[in-house]
Amino acid sequence: MDRISPERRSALMANVRSKNTGPEMIVRSIAHKLGLRFRLHRRDLPGTPDLVFPKYRLVLFVHGCFWHRHIGCKKATMPKSRTDYWAKKFSQNTERDRRNRAKLEANGWRVETIWECQTKDSQTISDILREITNGPRGVRT
Repeated sequence: MDRISPERRSALMANVRSKNTGPEMIVRSIAHKLGLRFRLHRRDLPGTPDLVFPKYRLVLFVHGCFWHRHIGCKKATMPKSRTDYWAKKFSQNTERDRRNRAKLEANGWRVETIWECQTKDSQTISDILREITNGPRGVRT
């Protein structure tokens, strides 16, 4: 049983954004400071990736640990009410992520994911971005 009224719950859930989230804005800011150039939310690509680095043929998803079920993360909790609904919802989310990743890779894109819990430390994000863009045309440090 939910402790919050259905109206209040609906209002809370309506505030859950799918793009331009706090973690995504952190990653975008750090990528920009590193001199990386990217496109946002390209709808012509499967899954509408959060950041697209055409130069590196790289797409980057900034996933919320709860919604995308970050394995081993303490934020990937299961709600105590309506567990059947949530289990199905999370299963659909992860299956959709797997399908989109497969389509992108089949089209020659490299797919990387940064998890919400990793965005708490800007140095970690910088290291990840340097690593995934490393190469002959990668970020110079």
